Amino acid sequence: MKFKNAKIRMLDLDLKGCIYLNTFSHSERIAYFFKMISRLGDGVFWYLMLMAVWMLQGLMYAFQLLYIALSGLLGTGIYKLLKQKTVRPRPYQVHQVIRLGERPLDHFSFPSGHTLHAVMVTTVLGWVQPILLILMLPFTVLVALSRMVLGLHYPSDVVIGALIGAVVAIAIILCAPVLHIML
Repeated sequence: MKFKNAKIRMLDLDLKGCIYLNTFSHSERIAYFFKMISRLGDGVFWYLMLMAVWMLQGLMYAFQLLYIALSGLLGTGIYKLLKQKTVRPRPYQVHQVIRLGERPLDHFSFPSGHTLHAVMVTTVLGWVQPILLILMLPFTVLVALSRMVLGLHYPSDVVIGALIGAVVAIAIILCAPVLHIML
């Protein structure tokens, strides 16, 4: 019984957080800002960061590209598996008070793939070229917020996406010396 009550409280808190953050999208300027952040988070921003690493690292970039590719494959695999297994509807699909601010890239809410990839790439590229964290950390936070402001994800989707992204990135970083020797 305690577990059931705790779960109900967690779901209630998740919904309240989602509704609260989504109210910011009622301002056209804020909605537009987060829509642009979300679109940049689809890949454009990260490609710019990869180019920056290339310019700063030169030929050493080949190994960093491998780390990003491996973390991307692993993160995407986990993300897709969880989406298929949990099939959690997006907040705007379930709650009429939540305003949709941007078209989703897929059908399900859990976990946030944008947040997963933002945290993962920020962690790996931040390890490779720490100076880029000045740009990537604030952008990653904005990507995570955009998912809730735009009515696409619950806070728990974003938190779990961030945790998965961090774990995948740390695993790749810890395996980097082995990968480097193997190549």
